[in-house]
Amino acid sequence: MATAERDLYELLGVQRTASEAEIKKAFRRLARELHPDVSEAPDAQERFRQVAEAYEVLSKPETRELYDRYGQAGLRSGGYRPGQFDFGSLSDIFSAFFGDEGFAGGRAGAERGADVGAEVEITLAEAAQGVSREVLLEVAVTCARCEGNGAEPGTSPTACPTCGGSGRIQQVSRSVFGNVVRNGACPGCSGAGRIVEQPCHECRGAGRVLDERTLTVEIPAGIHQGQRIRITGEGHAGGPGGRSGDAYVLVGVQEDERFLRDGNDVLSSIELTFAQAALGATVPVPTLDGEVDLQIAPGTQPGEVRVLAGRGMPVLQGFGRGDQRVLVNVRVPRRLTEEGRRLLEGFERATGEDAYRSEEGLYQKLKSAFR
Repeated sequence: MATAERDLYELLGVQRTASEAEIKKAFRRLARELHPDVSEAPDAQERFRQVAEAYEVLSKPETRELYDRYGQAGLRSGGYRPGQFDFGSLSDIFSAFFGDEGFAGGRAGAERGADVGAEVEITLAEAAQGVSREVLLEVAVTCARCEGNGAEPGTSPTACPTCGGSGRIQQVSRSVFGNVVRNGACPGCSGAGRIVEQPCHECRGAGRVLDERTLTVEIPAGIHQGQRIRITGEGHAGGPGGRSGDAYVLVGVQEDERFLRDGNDVLSSIELTFAQAALGATVPVPTLDGEVDLQIAPGTQPGEVRVLAGRGMPVLQGFGRGDQRVLVNVRVPRRLTEEGRRLLEGFERATGEDAYRSEEGLYQKLKSAFR
């Protein structure tokens, strides 16, 4: 991220307690100053990108909360990816960020398409490896008959006589404070700036029609339950000159009865017999990559934890993997045969207290237990 070394609040020039309205106002001001069409500073484009990324994070409650708690590292581990900015006109930029509010004082911004959402569910093993999924979306696409202008072929939309094609009008009223100028969408064309006198028969003048689309979603390794993947430009088509919305895919990760996920680590358990724990053994342990053999040392105690380094979940958008921590349980016989009882009684008589003595002191025992 371009903003990795700068505090996002500092980039926008606002306090951490700033309201949503204050953050929006700060971005509008900086965008007007830094947009490459306005500023001649050599670093204007990079500074504008940083400010846009900062606004993208701080304008959304979920990403702002993540940033406030964990910083840039929290954004990356939470699956956040900065948007792509094409540095169109200022009105297009404001339309993309603020919807129909447009660019005050200028022409109406092109209408951005709405976003769409979908859900997929994957297994924990698939989350560890990364996987592709296909999702079916119903989206509005540009009408092929009229090429999106809403007019029947052979005809063309005409400029709105009320606003002169700008899509917005100004109303001036007097008050005790002087003249008050209000900008708003033109009532004659609903802000479109044009009037379609002969609507297209296919889309009925909307310029868009609904269509089903199959989208392939690449789910990265290490993704967490409930994270969303944004696919830019795969949402509903925008109005004439407007960009398409985005598709958001919510990822659900199924629980696995063999493992419990803890961040990038996974937890599992094995059960040993009394004899295996006392004598030592080699036992198979399931991992996300398949079974591995685990060496159990003689005298292994119930509750001990063995660590399989690098057998956990991959770090999302990072390097390395977490570990797998294996909890050792020891099964005690519930029903004994007469022969088994006789042998255990003989073992008890033959075993002195020294066989149970631990090399750990009280401090080490407590430390191991609480760890």
